[in-house]
Amino acid sequence: MLKIENAHYKISDYKVFSIESLTIKPATSVAFVGRNGSGKSILVKILAGEQTLLSGHVINEFKSIAHISFEQLQKLIEDEWKRNNTDMLSEGEKDTGLTTAQIIQANSVDERLCQQLAEQFGIAHLLSRRFKYLSTGETRKTLICRVLMTQPDLLILDEPFDGLDVLSRENLAERLADLAKQGMTIILVLNRFNEIPNFIENIGILADCQLLKIGDKGTILDDVIVKQLADMENKQNVLLPEADKPPIKLANELDRIILNNGHVQYDDKVIINGLTWRVKARQNWQIVGPNGAGKSTLLSLITGDHPQGYSNDLTLFGHKRGSGETIWDIKQHIGYVSSSLHLDYRVSVSVKNVLLSGYFDSIGIYQATSDKQNKLVDEWLQLLNLQTQADKPFQSLSWGQQRLVLIARALVKHPTLLILDEPLQGLDQLNRELVKRWIDQLINDGYTQLLFVSHHAEDAPKCITHRLTFVPDLDHNYQYKIEQIN
Repeated sequence: MLKIENAHYKISDYKVFSIESLTIKPATSVAFVGRNGSGKSILVKILAGEQTLLSGHVINEFKSIAHISFEQLQKLIEDEWKRNNTDMLSEGEKDTGLTTAQIIQANSVDERLCQQLAEQFGIAHLLSRRFKYLSTGETRKTLICRVLMTQPDLLILDEPFDGLDVLSRENLAERLADLAKQGMTIILVLNRFNEIPNFIENIGILADCQLLKIGDKGTILDDVIVKQLADMENKQNVLLPEADKPPIKLANELDRIILNNGHVQYDDKVIINGLTWRVKARQNWQIVGPNGAGKSTLLSLITGDHPQGYSNDLTLFGHKRGSGETIWDIKQHIGYVSSSLHLDYRVSVSVKNVLLSGYFDSIGIYQATSDKQNKLVDEWLQLLNLQTQADKPFQSLSWGQQRLVLIARALVKHPTLLILDEPLQGLDQLNRELVKRWIDQLINDGYTQLLFVSHHAEDAPKCITHRLTFVPDLDHNYQYKIEQIN
């Protein structure tokens, strides 16, 4: 078992994580839930034996402990891109990135078990593909297979369901339930109360870097949900800071996006095939589909970040792609959040400068900022409740707080087109609801339109009017369904 008594763990020179009493017995299952900044990621490191103990008593009798976190995934993907030291291969340059099978077997080589786990998690067809080219959800499944290769007796998963589509979430919950029945001790660290699987027996609640309480699932949920609803009522009427300059107004008759017979292909793998899509004025789109369907690829065509965007018949804001516009001409109209942006935002920069970079569509600040921009960003920091952390490094924030800052970065200039690719990953229930209200308020009060990708149906803001669905066939190819929903 794992037993912690009267423990204090070092987080920084001025901050500690406190646990009065915690016992994890073998063959049990526990979910720890807390708001962003409550210390969930620190708890994962504590349970994995990776956090410095300042005082208290710890007994850990587990022989093999495995854990997965957002930070691990970020580091692994970063290392894979560094193998070629570039995001783009030169002509004739060999791609030295590891395959999915190699990543899964990095710590334990067993091709039979690797194939078996990949089939269980629906990624057997990806085993020969380079890991760095997988979608967010596919990388999550790969990491889970990787840790299960070592057959741990204590499995700790930090936000395991984020980035997974509905079927993948259900599949993972079933696989974890099977492991629990086989006697594996399982700990989940979650933001979403509605993602606590049925097999979970106990729930712990975190706040302000301490374990507040732990008990059986029914008792804890009844207590917490009441407090959440009360807290939500106090956040009803929040006004967004204004833009630093008047928003760009486009004519109503001008289509925002026109894509004719869109096509993206890597070697022999077709990602997007024959998609014709038109986004008109006042339309707000939700884009849905399984992991690896090509949703993020479609968004990168629009933002100008995908090299094959210039080989497609794509018109954005009335300008045909490749007609002489620069990447900055495109980005001045767009606010953008995605998991890849979050992974890319690894430069050394303060929290305030991350928000300021939203005015310039850059990663980091490379030009002078105006007094008005600084004043507005101070208002955003107050809205985010991060005033005291304005000058601290962005990477010092919790993962959920980082995602909140990046969402605000996309909103600061009140963009013509707001593109949000799984923006609510890593956010607790209250912050998800708060962000959805920000989005709806921005859409209702101004000239912004929305493209919104999420695997969670309940995450869609109220403003959504249309849906583009990627529908798979048996060969993992996709057809496209377009519908008006509001």
